[in-house]
Amino acid sequence: MPQSVRVALVGDYRASAVAHQAIPPAIQLAAQTLSLQVTADWIATAELDQHSLDDYAAVWVVPGSPYQNDEGVFAAIRQARENAIPFLGSCGGFQYAVLEYARSVLGWDDASHAETDEAGRWVIAPLACSLVEQRGEVTFRPGSRIAQAYGALRSDEGYHCNFGVNPQFSDALASRDLAITSWDREGDVRGIELNDHPFFVATLFQSERAALQNRLSPLVVAWLQAALHAR
Repeated sequence: MPQSVRVALVGDYRASAVAHQAIPPAIQLAAQTLSLQVTADWIATAELDQHSLDDYAAVWVVPGSPYQNDEGVFAAIRQARENAIPFLGSCGGFQYAVLEYARSVLGWDDASHAETDEAGRWVIAPLACSLVEQRGEVTFRPGSRIAQAYGALRSDEGYHCNFGVNPQFSDALASRDLAITSWDREGDVRGIELNDHPFFVATLFQSERAALQNRLSPLVVAWLQAALHAR
């Protein structure tokens, strides 16, 4: 009988969102590859207070910002970060993971998101060029968890976003345990991970989109592997 894990998908489901269409088959393909039985519970952010993330082996904050309950999302990310729960964030999940780290670890109380905040330190700022339904090459730092998952140092990935890490703060964000491990061709941040965590990976690109072409998402595979080991 295959081993089983239960994972939480934190986000506000929209049938029209390409990433949301891709997530179930991405998990299914990864589960089949790992001979793993996966129960994936989609938790609307407005309902986060009704769920205990302690019941899950891993957490994925999915695309779709701003969320109906931003504070609940930040709390979920913090719980995963502080309690060594395997974490994956994509697109909005990446942006909020960076913000949570900036506020809670670096002590930047004024760290803000340009999509939702008019003031503060715009750690997440408008991109120079929109990446809504765009693709682009990303590179990975050798030896990083992302590079290990892909078994490569570069990939072509899809996006649906207008906001990313403000380059003005990149060096300061990476001054402690957060490592920047993926970039686009211009050197802008496209992926991060935490050095002091079993598996905490977030990317601006949406690796789950590979499933729409019946291809594996290496990051979803790695996330489920981490979930299995964390049980």
